[in-house]
Amino acid sequence: MSLFKHASEILQGKVNHFLNNAEDPAETLDLSYEKMITNLQETKRHLADVVTEKVSLESQMAQAQKAADKADADAKMALGANREDLARAELAQKQSELQKLASLKEAHDAVSAQSQKLQDYEQKLQDHIEQFRTQKEVTKSEMMAAKAEVQAGESLSGIGKGMDDAGEAMRRAQDRTAQMESKATAMDGLIESGALSDPLDTRSQTDKELDKVRASSGVDDDLARLKAEMAKEKAGGASGDSSGNS
Repeated sequence: MSLFKHASEILQGKVNHFLNNAEDPAETLDLSYEKMITNLQETKRHLADVVTEKVSLESQMAQAQKAADKADADAKMALGANREDLARAELAQKQSELQKLASLKEAHDAVSAQSQKLQDYEQKLQDHIEQFRTQKEVTKSEMMAAKAEVQAGESLSGIGKGMDDAGEAMRRAQDRTAQMESKATAMDGLIESGALSDPLDTRSQTDKELDKVRASSGVDDDLARLKAEMAKEKAGGASGDSSGNS
């Protein structure tokens, strides 16, 4: 494989990886779920702030009511002491506290209504998120199953990722094996013909040829000897049979 082809394959692989990640529906679903969770957390923080304000208003209302009650009691005490001027002053203070109490109650009612709306919204958002989470997991499972089925089909049909390379590697291995077998056959023929020699064999070509002749002659001599012995044994056996019959 050339350096240019290798670099091209790496670049193509990175491009495919980027495209696959950019178009991954499962990742998009997870990101949407995370955004929903973030919105829910923001809603909870707003609700906490509103509830805190509500509690603060209730505390101020209690203080105003307590101050109004005290002013009323002090006015009675002043009248009992024939101090109408002090009684008027305390009653004026009472009216001021009651006005303050009315304003605080108005604000408290508005905050209470906002708090209730946020609580309702939070509950609906939680329900929606839970439904989305369930559907998200179901969808992701279906996608994974479909993807696995496609990959299995690609593997069986030989069109999956890497299968082309595997097929090409197998063809190269088979071609290489055939070349090696042909070379081995050719080497045997060259050695047999004497064109190639064993580097450890120091005999000349003439000596090699003579050794072949001797080996062949030796085989012929042994064969003739065996034939003569067998003929002799056969003749001896036939002679013994004739003597016994007579």
